[in-house]
Parts: sequence; structure tokens; C-alpha cells
Amino acid sequence: MKKLRIPLLLLCFFISTKGVSAQPKCTNLDSYNVVWHEQSKNSAESMPVGGGDIGCNVWVENGELILYVQRSGSIAETNEYLKLGRVRVKLSPNPFSARGDHHKFSQELKLHDGYIEIQGEKQHKGKTLKSTLRIWVDVHRPMVHIEVEANQKIKVDVAYENWRMKDEVITNDGRRHSTFNLDSYPGKVLLSKDDVEQQKEHIVFYHRNPDDKLLPDLLIEQQGLEAYKAEITDDLKGRIFGGMLYGDGFIASKTTTDEYQGKHFTAWHMVSKKKKKKHHIKLVSHISQTNTVENWQKGLDEILMDPIAKNTEQAYSASKAWWHEFWSRSHIFIKPETPDKKDKAWVIARNYQLFRYQLGCNAFGEYPTRFNGGNFTVDSGLIEKRRDFGPDFRAWGGGVFTAQNQRLIHWPMLKTGDFDAILPHFELFRKGLPGAKARVKEHFGHDGAVYSEYTNVPGLALGAGYGWSEGSRKRGTEVALGDERANGAKGYNSIVEKGVMANPAISYHWESQLENAYMIMEYHRYTGKDITKYLPFIKQSVIFFDEHYRMREKIRRGKELNDSGKLVFYPSTSCETYRGAKDPVDVVSGLEACLTSLLKLDEAYVSTAEKKYYKAYLDRLPGYYYDEVKGDTILKPAESWKFYLNSECPQFYPLFPFNRFDMGKDDMTVFHNTWKHGEFPKNMVISWHQDGIFFARMGMTAEAEDYNTKKLMSSERRFPTFWGPGHDWVPDHNWGGSGMIGLQEMLMQCFEDRILLFPSWPKHWDVDFKLHAPKNTTIEGILKNGKLIELKVTPESRRKDVVVLN
Repeated sequence: MKKLRIPLLLLCFFISTKGVSAQPKCTNLDSYNVVWHEQSKNSAESMPVGGGDIGCNVWVENGELILYVQRSGSIAETNEYLKLGRVRVKLSPNPFSARGDHHKFSQELKLHDGYIEIQGEKQHKGKTLKSTLRIWVDVHRPMVHIEVEANQKIKVDVAYENWRMKDEVITNDGRRHSTFNLDSYPGKVLLSKDDVEQQKEHIVFYHRNPDDKLLPDLLIEQQGLEAYKAEITDDLKGRIFGGMLYGDGFIASKTTTDEYQGKHFTAWHMVSKKKKKKHHIKLVSHISQTNTVENWQKGLDEILMDPIAKNTEQAYSASKAWWHEFWSRSHIFIKPETPDKKDKAWVIARNYQLFRYQLGCNAFGEYPTRFNGGNFTVDSGLIEKRRDFGPDFRAWGGGVFTAQNQRLIHWPMLKTGDFDAILPHFELFRKGLPGAKARVKEHFGHDGAVYSEYTNVPGLALGAGYGWSEGSRKRGTEVALGDERANGAKGYNSIVEKGVMANPAISYHWESQLENAYMIMEYHRYTGKDITKYLPFIKQSVIFFDEHYRMREKIRRGKELNDSGKLVFYPSTSCETYRGAKDPVDVVSGLEACLTSLLKLDEAYVSTAEKKYYKAYLDRLPGYYYDEVKGDTILKPAESWKFYLNSECPQFYPLFPFNRFDMGKDDMTVFHNTWKHGEFPKNMVISWHQDGIFFARMGMTAEAEDYNTKKLMSSERRFPTFWGPGHDWVPDHNWGGSGMIGLQEMLMQCFEDRILLFPSWPKHWDVDFKLHAPKNTTIEGILKNGKLIELKVTPESRRKDVVVLN
């Protein structure tokens, strides 16, 4: 069935360059600051602050300031994502003590400057004692700062707390889900203890992955890739992460033991030598892969010797300037002139900014922001009592990244212009390419690369998904590639093809590598930035499907293509939902998007010979498959499938993420019908569900407004954007990412050179916005009372491409 085209002029009108202001007004971010006037009960009531690649949960409990500190790259030998530790600060006399009368308290996240300010006041010996704490993270170097200022001279006790002072056996009773790779592994899994040393004026702490590590060696052996070991990226060998806690004028004090949320810990204390009105505490972190702790210590010392690291005001000014630039890139302010926490439209715009702040706290991470908590997880027993495994636990692992979830964090960064924060995501796939190619070469004997849905730096299959020799995740009888008994509908302890994972949800789920390849090419389209180093990943990901499924068809029929000269993608899966699928729509539309984008790249990226191949490849793709339900035409998720399980909607992937249909040109009736007659779960708001994006792409304004409002409303937790656990964990970052995308797509959609404004935007939502579009374009505007009253297009030459719908 061909796409139905409708006249553009029936839908839209072009923006005139006359009578429209060139400069929209921006709302002050202060109205979005989160302010608390009561102390927190526990870490689940914490507030995020961060910068660079460090995130801190900050709260005041029983008059004491407490921080969890987490940094990108703190991946242990077990594949767990560990915190650097916990910091506790107590003032004496204490303005945050609730004892007595006349005490006041406030804690505020100041978005524009990127820091938290905490104020306390109480009567002490007949005088008013006041203190202000400023907690901030240096964006440009790995340092956390705690500044204390009081109107009277006070003493300060600061403690570094660690709960990993003994080797821990990671039990197979749910605890291993925090490793995920090693879930149900029949052997012993040991997390080695941390090292902490209290010296005269500081505390040094670190975790060193031992030489007799489990990963990735275990996966290499499991998957028969020993011959490629030297090529495969090992991100865990020699990894040491930790840091130093110290303060100006602080000396070592005592060591204590206690417990928090039922977990024992040791605390190493330092105290200020003198009572002063101002105190400054610093935590500096260092991560490296090195042979010795001494080398790691040298790297830590180099950070400490940085002149700017020693100049607090200069470092603070530079960090604050970065946050100012961050906020100047983009915004969506709904009803900005009438801030009202009871107005859902205003609230979701505030939460959009709050969640974007959380993403900005890992703009320079070695690893991408994780969908299952980022750098802001808290004590697991406060999330789910059945999983009370301590501060480091998170469901779905730490060193593996579920691609279908991770993508939703990074797609919105194109329109926000956060092009620095998207790069760690791309690096994950670049680093994994040697392992992904080795899997194909060894197991399938052809060219290309294949990535597990659970992606990791080594590029290997998820251990728990590949299957073990015994247990609940047992790898069954292995058969040769092409054995007809392996039809994509099998599971653990059953027939499994060589090189294919036993987990039925992801065994043939390879679409995500196409989506991430396409995301990189969209990044290039938006920015024009060089993507040379990512092209091998893009090309090998695309080549895989051609080589692999031509080979499979030849095994089946003696010919590489079907009788119509088309590729046959079987066995496959349409997302994780339609299993044992033939020609799934997500794979076909993903290949269309990637091949079309490759053909548009300059000769510097794609040669003439390659373009000839990609054009022929494009011609070999099967089309989409349609059906009739009650007289309505619907789009099928695949030509056929064996069974349905899960609740994804790949039928709408040609809309998003693959941009095969657009509101400016295409009739959306078939998608409306597909939604109406779909038997999949509808209007699920939690986690990665993305109905709001699809509604926006279908022009279903009322539905998009309703769904995305529910999506971005405040969480049940104290901090508004700590959503979850949903399907995942807390804070659920793919929940926020999908909400951001939904709101963006309601406001602006970009196809080829055209920029469509307000395609699914309710007229009663006044909005002040700035978003990024392809070709280094920014669109700024104000819509008021249903009318566009101000518009600025940069560069001005792109104004001709702007179209207003509805």
C-alpha cells in the first residue's frame, strides 16, 4: 500500500516574515526551583544536584546533611554500578536541629545556577543562629563542593561512610539483578571490598576491580570468542574508582560504625580545627584503568594540583556559566506568565525542565545516563521492600544498557541542543563494535555487527540472555544456524541456534542497532558535526541484516531472495512483543531510515560504490504489511508472527523513531485505525511507554495533551521527577525521556527541510519555546491565546522552511 498524500495547503500556512517579532521573551527559571521547608525522612526524599558526570542525592535528616555521590564509570567487576560512598555533615552548634523553638528550614534546587542551597535558623543561647549550605558539583572537573556559612562561629564534623568493607557474595535470590549480566549464573559471584584510608587531613577511598575478575572474560568464554579476546574492549580490567574527602582546616577525628536503612556502615570522621563562620568541604574523584593503585593515586593528585581546582570561586563561576549556557540552549515554558502548581500544564513544563537538569548532570559521562536511575538511585529497600539490598542495588544492571530504554533518554537531546550529552550514548556502540563484529564472524560467518538488546562496552551478548549451563536461565540444545526448529518462538532450556541468545524476548531482537545508527545520522543532520568515527558502527550494523538474512534464505530455499527479489527477515521479532516474526515493521522501517540517510551523506562519509550498494539494498527491502479490520485498513507489526508477549507497539515505529510518515504530507488514517483496532495495552503511562509520542505524530492533539500531561505530572515521591519504579527503577529516566519527546513532538516536528510547528499543540496552552532543528537551526517563539505572536528563526534563511499546522 502506498502512502496517501494530502495537499499541504489544506493543513498549514507559511509563516510570513512580516509582522512577527524576532525575539521571544524567556521566563526566569526561578519559578521552577524546587523548595522544601521540612527536612527529609530518608534518602527517598532526596534532591538531585550534579554536573559533568557526577550526581548527588542531597537531603537533611535529623539535622544532618547527607549526600550519596555517584559518578559515571564506577562499574565493578560484577557489572554493578556502585556509588562512591555517602557523606554526612553535622554542624555544632547546629542550626538544623529541630530541638527547641523558633527553628526554620529551607532546601532549594536553584536550576539556573545548578546548585542546592540549604538554610537553617534557630535560637541558640538567646541568639539567632543562621547557617547556609551551598552544595554544587564542578562541571569541568570531578569535584563535589559543600560550602558552609554561618552568622556565628561553628564547628563542622564531616564523615565519609562506606558499607562495602567486606567481600560480598552476590546471592542468586534477586540480588544478582543488579548485575543482570550474571543473573542466575551457576557459579560464585563475589564483589570485592573497598579500601579506605584515613590520613591526617583527608580520607582516601577506592574500589579496585581484582585481576581475577568475572567479566568480560566469562562472557568471552561463554560465547566461544576466545580467539577475539585481544580485539574486544575490556572496560573493567584494572578499573579503579574512588576519591578523596578533605576540607580547608579539617583534621582526622574518629572512626565509628552504625547502620542506615538497616545496612551496616563504617564512618571515617574529620573535624574543623577551629570554630569559624565559613567552612569548605571537597570530595574529588578519579577513575582510571591502570595496573596499580599508585598510578591511580597519581591521577588523583593531578586533579588536586589543578590551579582552578584550588580556586573555588573561579571553578564555581565556570560551572555556573556552563549551566547558564545549558539553559540558554532550549526551553519549553507552558503558561509562563501565570505560575500555578495546581495547573497541570504549568507543572508538566516545570517537570520537563527538572528532568532535563537531571540529564545535564551527566553531560560528560564515560557512560551514558542510565535509564534505571542515572546517578540518582537511593536505598533499594525504600523503592521495593522485596529488594532491600542496599544503596547500590538497581534493577536491570549497571554495566549493560537496555537499548529500547536508553534511546528514549537521548532522542530528546537533539531538539534541546544538548549535543554534548548525547555523545556518551554513541560511544557505547563505537566501543562495542569489535565484540559485535566478532560475534557475527564466529557464529554466523559473514560480515556485519550484531548488538544485544542489552548493550555493553565489550559488545557481547548479555550473559543471562545467552544462557548458562544450568539453572533457570539454562541455554538449551544448540543447533546449527538455519535449523527450522529454531523459529524465534523458543526460550531457555530449548532449541537455540549457535550464536543466538536463549532469552526469547531478545534472541532475534536486533532492531535497536538500526535505531541508534539512525540517531547518529540525525545528530549529523542537526549539527553538521563530523561522525567519521561512528561510521564503522553504522555501516556494519546495516550490513548485518543484508548478509544475515540472505544467508538464511539461501539455507532455506537455495536462493538469497524471495521470488519477488526481496529480503526475507525471518526468524525475527517485532520489538520484544511479536516473536517469531517475519519481516517486522520496525526492522524494515529502520533499514529504510538508515539506508536513506546513508545515501544522503557526503562522499567523505560514503563512497560512490557504497551508495550503489545501499541503493540496491534499499530496493531489496520488503514493504509494510496491511490488514483490514471492520472495513478499516491497519498496519501490521510484521507479515506474520508466532506469538505475542509484552506490550510494545512497533506498528508505530515508521512514525517514530524512523520518520517514514509525516503530518505535513501523509494521511494518518491508517495509523488512527491501527490504534483504534489494536489489541495491545493502551494508555500505559509508566516507564518507556510512548503512546504520547505516537499521538503527537498522528496529529491526535486531545489524546497527546491528555497522555503527555499524565506522563509528565509529578511523581509520587518528594522530588517531582523521581518517577518509578514502573517497569524499571527510581528515578525512571526513560519515563522522563519519553515524556520530553512527547511534548517536543506536539510542539515541533522536522522532516527533510521542513519544520512543522504546533502539529499537535492545544491552542489553550500558551507557550514560550526554543528548540533545535536540523541544519544548525533554532526556532524560538511565543504562542499566546492560540496565536503565534513572536518568532525567531536562526539562521534567517531557514524561515522559508517553517510551516504552522492547525
